[in-house]
Amino acid sequence: MGSLYSEHRTWLHKVPAGWKLGLLVLLSTGIFWISAPAWLGLACALCTGLYLSLGKAMAQGRRLLRALLIAAALVLAFHAVMQQPLIGVVSVLRMVGASLLSMALTLTTRSSELQDVLERLLTPLQRLGVRTDRFALQVALMLRFIEHFFVVWKRLDDSHRLRTGKGGGFKLLAPLTIQMLQTARRVADTLDVRLGE
Repeated sequence: MGSLYSEHRTWLHKVPAGWKLGLLVLLSTGIFWISAPAWLGLACALCTGLYLSLGKAMAQGRRLLRALLIAAALVLAFHAVMQQPLIGVVSVLRMVGASLLSMALTLTTRSSELQDVLERLLTPLQRLGVRTDRFALQVALMLRFIEHFFVVWKRLDDSHRLRTGKGGGFKLLAPLTIQMLQTARRVADTLDVRLGE
């Protein structure tokens, strides 16, 4: 499967995956606790600065960033129509801040590293009979499929743009769905063979 992980080394690549995941949880939770627009704006600006500090590694996340900006515009438009502009601004600041933190983690951390961290965190549950290795694998696969979705979308959009000179838009929905289902089937078959050994 494709990955959004960037091979362009940045300062954030050097931070252990456990620390990054822990900080993501703490900072994202903090963003959703803040309700004052001014403080949220400052928090969002700091998240934006952190993301921009990744330099060339940001190229891998262009598609995600574009989708985030479109979603932010739609949320603002919706709340403007509902005559709740302040709620719209607060919602967008929270969404953008948390999303940029998640994107920074995705671009600088391999899925295998996140899986190792999850397995270590879930180790105490083994005493209750929980197969923590499989649970960690499920979470890691979910993260990989989210990454793969955007990688395939970008590949299809680039191909369509080369042929027609325009973006694919909703025309890509059918081939994107087919490719994702094919990937899911291949992964399922592989897991069935390996876990059944």
